[in-house]
Amino acid sequence: MKRLGVLISGKGSNLRAVLEKKPRGVEVACVISNVPGVLGLEVARTHGVETHVIRHQDSPSREAFDATIVKLLEASRVDFVLLAGFMRLLTPVFLNAFSRRVINVHPSLLPAFPGAHAVRDALLYGVKVTGATVHFVDEGTDTGPIILQRAVPIEDGDDEAALHARVQKIEHEIVPLAVELWASGRLALDGRRVRAHG
Repeated sequence: MKRLGVLISGKGSNLRAVLEKKPRGVEVACVISNVPGVLGLEVARTHGVETHVIRHQDSPSREAFDATIVKLLEASRVDFVLLAGFMRLLTPVFLNAFSRRVINVHPSLLPAFPGAHAVRDALLYGVKVTGATVHFVDEGTDTGPIILQRAVPIEDGDDEAALHARVQKIEHEIVPLAVELWASGRLALDGRRVRAHG
């Protein structure tokens, strides 16, 4: 059984998807939020998962903030980490501690529309298709090797809320799958290409 740590900043819908779909071979060991009082913390508590709040404003630097989170994750004996709507960029302090063991979900078909406003950016650009991506995290912004992607067509009349809701439905399918693939040892990294076996 692999122990998963989940970092959140908001309502925790992808955390909920993982907890409800129960990927094989995975135990959610702890949930950490940088924002107090968010819904995702209640989602975790409802499922009996240990929670922590570490406000980034209370740390003297990004590196110090990351070091505090690493210490908590290590104390919880976490094997790998999911960023599920965690709105902070990680430093090498974190990434070196969990090298190739941090995955993120992003609401676009990367490398298109990285950053914090992917759904809005896709609409403004006028693309006909967007989607969701689960990828390994590296030191860039949404630049790590891609694990899974699934497309979502953009419909006439879509606004940001409507499109984001459809993208999130896809996220809730591919995030638990990616977590299970990692935990089962079925992901292999070949350069930038991630291959799933079995």
